[in-house]
Amino acid sequence: MSTMPTNIQVPADASRLPMTLPRLIEMKRHREPIVMVTAYDHPSARAAEQAGVDLVLVGDSGAMTVLGYDSTVPVELDELLVLAKAVRRGLRTPFLVGDLPFGSYEVSDEQAVQTAMRFVKEAGCDAVKLEGGGSTSVARARAIVAAGIPVMGHVGLTPQTSTALGGYKAQGRSAAAANRIAREALALQEAGCFSIVFEAIPSAVAEELMPHLHVPVIGIGAGPSVDGQVLVFHDLLGIREGLGARFVKRYANLLDEMVAGVAAYAHDVRDRTYPGPEHGYSIDEAELQDFRATLAEHDPGVAHPV
Repeated sequence: MSTMPTNIQVPADASRLPMTLPRLIEMKRHREPIVMVTAYDHPSARAAEQAGVDLVLVGDSGAMTVLGYDSTVPVELDELLVLAKAVRRGLRTPFLVGDLPFGSYEVSDEQAVQTAMRFVKEAGCDAVKLEGGGSTSVARARAIVAAGIPVMGHVGLTPQTSTALGGYKAQGRSAAAANRIAREALALQEAGCFSIVFEAIPSAVAEELMPHLHVPVIGIGAGPSVDGQVLVFHDLLGIREGLGARFVKRYANLLDEMVAGVAAYAHDVRDRTYPGPEHGYSIDEAELQDFRATLAEHDPGVAHPV
């Protein structure tokens, strides 16, 4: 017969336990704001971990923020998997979500499931996210959920299909458009999505929809009534040029600091003030003399300092 251990240690701050889907539902139930950020590499993941966020998204926005593409459309699945693997190695407690890139899930349910499985098996993601709430996206979400992988939905402004939506602009600003968003969100919920992102929709529309959704809703430009907020890492820290979207609040201006730091380094190198004596390593004088003698034997024509 076994006995229950008596030395179980429970952290005083339960929020430092790994985030789970039941915990997210509890947060919604108790109206605890959910914090989500994007991350694309090990350093950004460590920052998210140490800041105590709840969810981390390896967003396809990494196509623009770290890979240099003009939009999210060109990024390949293998590229996002490399980013996701790096993020996974930097996280312990946040729930990790991988963004399915354009063209990696639309063709068939089988393609969608295979892509989602790669995010889970190869990158260690806890869940995946896909864009849109039309019939195709809903069917793919349902298939991935049926395969045992949690899915986060995404309605409103969906960057992968922004051309069809008229560009990067707010959605749901007419009754017809708001009704479309409502239908899509409810369809994704019915398909089994554990959470839904509302992007760039009127705050009042989001507020009206909240009583109809029992899964956590994460907003980005959707006002304060949703269950949580997400911002792109490079937007909130100011690591990219330009002002960004209306909904972005910058909490730092790190790009300015980065440019200033590199410029100062370049100045010191050109001015020969870096490296200084304090940045070098020493060698015992006797060892140095032996080294000089050896060099002289191999190349007697070269004069060496005494």
